[in-house]
Amino acid sequence: MAADVPFLDAGALKALAAAHPDQPCTACASLRSRGWEALSATFDAKQLRKVATLRQPGVEDPTLAEHHPGGTNSWSAEAPIAPAFFPYNRCDVWQCVRCGRPFLRYTEYGGYYVEERVRPLQAALVS
Repeated sequence: MAADVPFLDAGALKALAAAHPDQPCTACASLRSRGWEALSATFDAKQLRKVATLRQPGVEDPTLAEHHPGGTNSWSAEAPIAPAFFPYNRCDVWQCVRCGRPFLRYTEYGGYYVEERVRPLQAALVS
C-alpha cells in the first residue's frame, strides 16, 4: 500500500464523491466515459493528483472476484464501485487539480501490455 496517501473505505469513498462536482472542467473534460477507459497518452496526467487509495492495508494479494449483482460487466458505466472487489481493491483515488472531480485509477497488467485505466467516481454507484 502507498504510505503517502490515506486508505478509504466505502463510506469515506462515497463521502468524497458526494462532496465534489460530477461535472468536468476544461482540465478533465477529455475523460468522458462514465465507466472505465484507458488513460489516453494525450491526456496531461499532471491534471490529476493522487489523494487516497482503496488498497486495503496489509492485504498483499487482493481478490480478483468482481461484483456485478445487476448483470453489469467491468466496462459498464452502471457497474457498481465496490471497493472490496476487483479492480477497485487495486485502485488509487485521484482528483482533478482544477475542479476537484474525483477519479479512480488502476494499472491493468496483461500478457503483453500495461494499461492505465481511469473512471470517474460517482457516489451513487459506491457499494
